[in-house]
Amino acid sequence: MPELPLLSIIIVAYKSRAEIGACLASVPRTLESRSVEVVLVDNSPGADIGCGDEARGNFPGVDYVPAEENLGFGRANNRGYQRSRGEFVLFLNPDTIVNLGALTHCLVRLRRDATIGLISPRLELADGSMDLACRRSIPTLWDGMCRASGLAAAFPRSAWFAGYNLTHLPIDGTYAVGAINGAFMMGRRQVLLAIAPGGAVFDERFFMYGDDLDLCIRVTKAGWRIVYDGHVRITHLKGVSVARDFERMARAIFDANRDVYLKHFNPRGSRFVQWKYRLAFGAWKRVALLRARWRDHRQVRPV
Repeated sequence: MPELPLLSIIIVAYKSRAEIGACLASVPRTLESRSVEVVLVDNSPGADIGCGDEARGNFPGVDYVPAEENLGFGRANNRGYQRSRGEFVLFLNPDTIVNLGALTHCLVRLRRDATIGLISPRLELADGSMDLACRRSIPTLWDGMCRASGLAAAFPRSAWFAGYNLTHLPIDGTYAVGAINGAFMMGRRQVLLAIAPGGAVFDERFFMYGDDLDLCIRVTKAGWRIVYDGHVRITHLKGVSVARDFERMARAIFDANRDVYLKHFNPRGSRFVQWKYRLAFGAWKRVALLRARWRDHRQVRPV
């Protein structure tokens, strides 16, 4: 019987033809003399926008899975995960470029520290700046308003104002955080099986946003830590697949995160708590969108 892969990399693509080649080319075929398995689920398999030709033509070792429709981020990741076999699992965005050092470092940390449920390296944008979403708290309403209003950006070194993206902490350090970005989430299969024995790692009620935050909360509630490790880094060409429809994307992000809060922090279905979160996230969304329009800036980053 062949040895199981050391690492399974699950990639969900959507209109990702332009960037998928660089992503797949950056993935090593082996790590520690064991195979690396790549499962690519294509949510837009059409010839003009999908990545089937690129994957099948230039990366024949990739398990290419064309979806019959846009399954959404969580459902497509679950489909890829259920096909995979590796001891460790990495959920990876198609607009990322990884490297051997970062992958090896994260694997070593997971193997040595059984308290880690999910880990992420530092994610850097194309210009070398940090993708702030790669380390987050589980924000309070105050944290969210500071992020939306610009107070967090104005006082990035203040824990009082910058609690959302934790910019007061060193970017080259390592520590437990509330959440990491769905662009890179690595964990042991043993942990994922414990929280999702049926194979649905991501909650499929979240179509595109909020699912990474939800997963981090569930892993933490099950007793493991979410860890950011700034000692290593990868590149995240953020927003390539979604930047075409800014307003709809921004609204969807706020609404999805509101629904995560209603799921986890209103277990009894209190109408008062529901009203509180709907009001708070609605205000947060309006402030962020108005601020973006005022600045003529088309990158609201609520997460």
